[in-house]
Amino acid sequence: MSAQPIEETTTAPRLVRVTAPARSDADTLRSQLLGAASRLTISEGWSKVTMSRLADEVGVSRQTVYNEFGSKPALAQQLVLGELQVFLGRVFDGFEASPSDPVGAIHGAALNVLRLSLENPLLHAVIAGSHGAESELLPLLTTDSEALLTLAKEAITEGMLRFELRLTRAQLDVGVDVVVRTVLSHVIHPSGTPEETAAGIAWIASVVLGLDDQWGDPKLRA
Repeated sequence: MSAQPIEETTTAPRLVRVTAPARSDADTLRSQLLGAASRLTISEGWSKVTMSRLADEVGVSRQTVYNEFGSKPALAQQLVLGELQVFLGRVFDGFEASPSDPVGAIHGAALNVLRLSLENPLLHAVIAGSHGAESELLPLLTTDSEALLTLAKEAITEGMLRFELRLTRAQLDVGVDVVVRTVLSHVIHPSGTPEETAAGIAWIASVVLGLDDQWGDPKLRA
């Protein structure tokens, strides 16, 4: 039985960059604490980040830091998810650059993310410190990455739904899952240049979408 295309609504969904509301004092404090945690992780390593150290960096009490995050593992998760928002901004840019080409949008989003991963100091600190006391952060990108993957897949799915795709929603979900996990794998363990990897991912997407004639050999688009 052939797949039925995803039902279209009267107005196609659009990937919209949400403008953040005005921050409350609590949001500002959390932002300051996460910024301090990021700077310390980059300069000294995650093992040197303590609730007391963050309190001193921001000028609040240690109890205030615990009230905000609850525990250091919870702080680690918020740090990773906060950085994810930077990467999702690059995903948004990729889709905005290809408003009528779903494969081009996937290619642009993947390329932007992979390029950013090469220059992101916090990501480098997390990967470089993947042993001993530093290992608390890396699993949030690998074995315990479900929260990260969920947010990333939601962003890609939202972008893809604005195109007319000859896929069921279940098929789209599977395709997006493969793309997101592949990109994340190459972020952690690059096996080629961002251009080469993004071209390969775009080729896979083109085959899934039945648009492979438009992309052909992935090397031609690197």
